Amino acid sequence: MVPVKSFMIPREKFVTVPRDTDTQTAARIMRDRGIGSLFVTNDREIIGIITDTDMMRRVVAAGADATKTTVEQIMSAPITTIEESKTILDANDLMAKSHLRHLGVTREGALVGLISVRDLVVFLTNLPRK
Repeated sequence: MVPVKSFMIPREKFVTVPRDTDTQTAARIMRDRGIGSLFVTNDREIIGIITDTDMMRRVVAAGADATKTTVEQIMSAPITTIEESKTILDANDLMAKSHLRHLGVTREGALVGLISVRDLVVFLTNLPRK
C-alpha cells in the first residue's frame, strides 16, 4: 500500500498565518489560494491548524465577529498527526475515527507535511478500475 509521504503536502509549501490574524483575513487567504486549511504560528513555530470547517462552526454558526475573532481562538491544537511511513488507508481510518479532514504528517515526531481528505480522493480516483 502507498505510504502517506507519497501524497502529503511538504512543510515548505504550508500556508501559515500568525496567531493574531483575524478569521476574516484567514478565510480570504484560504479562498484566494483555493485551500481548506492554514497553519497557525507563534513566531515561526506551528501551534495549530485552522480549517474551513472551523470557520463555519466556530465563527459563522456561532455568530462571532470575523474581524475580531483571531485564528488562535478557534484553531485546533494540538494537530492530530500520522507518521509518514503509515499507509493512505491508515490515514483514511484515522480521519474517519477522529472525524477530521486534515492530518499533520510526522517524521520521528517532527511535523513534515499535511494530508487531507482531498489528497485521499485524488489517490482513490487514480486507482485502476476492474
